Amino acid sequence: MSARRRRSLALAAAVATAAALGATAAPSASAAEVPLNGYELTWGIKASYRNYVANLAQGTFTPAGGASQAESNGAFTFTGGTGTYDSTTHVMSLGFQGELHIKSEKHGFEIGLSDVRFDSGKGEITADVERNGTTEDDVPLATVTVTRAMTEMATALTKEAGEVLGSAGYAGAEGDPLSIVKKAGPEPEPEPSTTEPATTPPASPSTEPEPTGSATPTATASASPTTQAPTPTPSTTATQSTEPATQGEITDGTLDWGVKQSFRAYVTGPVAKGTITASDGATQAFGNGAFTFSDATGAYDTEAGTLKAAFKGAVTFEGHEHDGAHSLDLTLSDLRVNLTEGKGTLSADVDDLGEISQDVVLADLSAPSPTLTAKDDVITLDKVTATLTEAGAKAFGGFYAAGAALDPVSLAVALTEGADLPAGTGGDGAGGSGTGTDGGPDASGSTIGGAGSTVGGDLGGSLASTGSDVPVGALGAAAGAALAAGAGVVLALRRRRPAAE
Repeated sequence: MSARRRRSLALAAAVATAAALGATAAPSASAAEVPLNGYELTWGIKASYRNYVANLAQGTFTPAGGASQAESNGAFTFTGGTGTYDSTTHVMSLGFQGELHIKSEKHGFEIGLSDVRFDSGKGEITADVERNGTTEDDVPLATVTVTRAMTEMATALTKEAGEVLGSAGYAGAEGDPLSIVKKAGPEPEPEPSTTEPATTPPASPSTEPEPTGSATPTATASASPTTQAPTPTPSTTATQSTEPATQGEITDGTLDWGVKQSFRAYVTGPVAKGTITASDGATQAFGNGAFTFSDATGAYDTEAGTLKAAFKGAVTFEGHEHDGAHSLDLTLSDLRVNLTEGKGTLSADVDDLGEISQDVVLADLSAPSPTLTAKDDVITLDKVTATLTEAGAKAFGGFYAAGAALDPVSLAVALTEGADLPAGTGGDGAGGSGTGTDGGPDASGSTIGGAGSTVGGDLGGSLASTGSDVPVGALGAAAGAALAAGAGVVLALRRRRPAAE
């Protein structure tokens, strides 16, 4: 039986097992939830929309019930955030107090937003929306590229947001950055983490579509924040904090890496028309985002500045289907990071069209600092740059030349049992080039036609589809270049395939 056939059977068995055990898994998931409180969410929706309301529509923004707006028609802040953090899935769910009324008598619209909610697992922000005399609960307003720091997170407005704001032209547009911070409470809370996205300036107000508000004003929305009863302190065993050992074994950990943003977009785009599947303990972030690999093992030495860590999980890229077979069929698994004083390598086992190569050094790594520092028995490294090696270029079939910038790497490893890890929810992998200037496939406007089906979760837990179509604009010269590059890739893969059969 082929390795690919064994993987398919294993995945099918995992799905069946997860379905059969779904009822019994619920108690353990509930037990893993940790109560959260004292958070604030700041989001401006979109700067050009605020300018439209305040200037052209001669309208007003009126925050109430715990919400506020920054000076000079700035962003909005919602307070009193409460919710839960699941220490098993590393998902944070928060609901915030406060409401926002948006009104323009000149353009005849009135909107009420309340019960603002954030879910790091879905990468989504929702709110109850009142307009035209009716209230709709939990309307998705934006997708969020979740980062480890949870500040200045990139957002994209949804189709529903376009309807709420009065113009379909807002659907898919870049929203204002979103930040969530903890403002109260004696204990630090765990926070979701991924590589930080590159930020893009908001679109100029002059290029935005003008909303066409409802002619029927509505009554103002009433806030209905849920007051959370005090939750008893979990009865987990606690020990007095002591200085961590300078060396020892890693007990757990996560690795966030998107491989390369333009490669993900190419695989799911109109040329390859493929899918990306995360399995065996790996997950993929919402919106064809980056991957999180879990259950780290290995060793560390903070005095010597060395870290060796291996992570569970696999990611499979499939595309260019012909007669039931894929010319592009690449799986990366058993990812390993080896660092000494901030420099090192990222390696993986590579399965290319059934030909398996173990411990291939895919990238050279360079951390921002040569030192390793433990906080609360966790070593965290963000924005570790990754550069494609010669072996890595070969593993990717020559899609990219050696020296190309890959997505940055972020990781967190626990030094003691029970140490709280930040959440690993992937990200957008914005560090990788998406412009095609490195000679590889380009992401420019090329994600239409392939949703990027992803399956996440380990084989013993729940499986979830997190793929998503990405809205695209008009195809331009860059997209045409991507199509040309894709045609060359198809030919190259077709030439290579007979040798691997």
